[in-house]
Amino acid sequence: MDLLSQAKKHGDNLIVVVARDSTVLKNKGKAPKFKEQERLAKVQENKLVAEAVLGTENHDTHQDSYDIIKEINPDIVCLGYDQAQFAEKLKGELVRMGLDKAQIVILRPFHPEKYKSSIMNK
Repeated sequence: MDLLSQAKKHGDNLIVVVARDSTVLKNKGKAPKFKEQERLAKVQENKLVAEAVLGTENHDTHQDSYDIIKEINPDIVCLGYDQAQFAEKLKGELVRMGLDKAQIVILRPFHPEKYKSSIMNK
C-alpha cells in the first residue's frame, strides 16, 4: 500500500490505527465495505507495520476518539490526504493532551481518480 510506504518514511516504528466501524459510519455516512476486524487483520499482515490497533470506539464526547493517540504518544501523526480537514482540530487536541511536539503530516494521494474508496465502492 502506498499510504503505508509513505507513512513508514516518517519514522522507524509504524503504528497504524484502524478506524472503528462506528467511526467510519459517523464520518462517511455509511458502513465500511469490510468490517473493522477484517481491516485490522489486513493491516497487521503488512510487513511495514510494527503494530496495528483499533481506534477508540466513539463515545458521547468527541475527545474520546483521541484517546488512542494519547496512548500511543507518537512523534508524528500521518493522515491520508482525504483526512486533511481533521488536521487543524487534531493539532488542537495534541496540544490539549500535552503532545504538542508531535508533527502532523498529510500524505500524498495515490491516483485518487482511480483508487478513492468512494469511487471503487460504487
